[in-house]
Amino acid sequence: MGEFHHYNRPMRVTREQWARSASQPRMLLLLLVILAIAALFIRLGAWQLDRAALRGAAAARETEAARLTADPIPLDQALRVGQDFSTDQQVRKVTVSGEFREQVLVPDRLVDGAPATLVVTSLWISDGPDAGAMIPVLRGWVAPDDVVESGGVLRPVSAAVGETLAMPPGHVTVVGFLTDSEQAVGGAFPGGAVGAISTGQLTNLWGGPTFTGFIVMSDSQPPSSLPAVPPPSYSQQTGMNLQNLAYAGEWFLFGGFALFLWWRIVREDAVRRREAELLAATAGA
Repeated sequence: MGEFHHYNRPMRVTREQWARSASQPRMLLLLLVILAIAALFIRLGAWQLDRAALRGAAAARETEAARLTADPIPLDQALRVGQDFSTDQQVRKVTVSGEFREQVLVPDRLVDGAPATLVVTSLWISDGPDAGAMIPVLRGWVAPDDVVESGGVLRPVSAAVGETLAMPPGHVTVVGFLTDSEQAVGGAFPGGAVGAISTGQLTNLWGGPTFTGFIVMSDSQPPSSLPAVPPPSYSQQTGMNLQNLAYAGEWFLFGGFALFLWWRIVREDAVRRREAELLAATAGA
């Protein structure tokens, strides 16, 4: 009995033994069948990925349309100071009151495909649970030629442009759309200019407790003379439909399992052939 003790655990086969089993016509035919099945599973997985992207985009468009046409809600009902920004806040239409104090320009941008310099102003909230906090407001934009660097500072080229850029004094009420903070951009910029609408970077400039997002202004009282920037996009903040994405993963897994199954069938055949050889050698001895 001791000489058959090795049959109590899985028998090892060499690559050559496995290859002999795999090269049998019936195994090759089985491989073709399994490859066809695996290809079908992979194709179904790719189809589900396409569906995931399409359904995700369609859902994003519906959400964006609903939020763009919704009535504004108080800012504190959508986002609070220090709260992490998520897709639940993206493109929420909000209203908030306070006082404009500081302002920076963001050059080298595009608005509806045209070169633009963005105008970003700090709004210090005057009432509500976040009174005393600051939120950046993208008030609008000017043409790049409307501002020029002079003495290391970006300035309006004329008094008329200066009046357009001027912040309204006193109490102001802003209506606009929330969007996530941009990544800070390093580098040398003229005084009064920054490379991105980064709430962290602007907090370093202006101080105060602040928010993780900013407002793209659509309306204000008193009215602004700056042309408004189009509302932010919601679809950029969303990914694929999770249900279809899960289905795609399942089909890819099935395809991989089909190939693994063929490998196991070949291995079991190689083990049986090896066992038969050992038994024949033992009987001959």
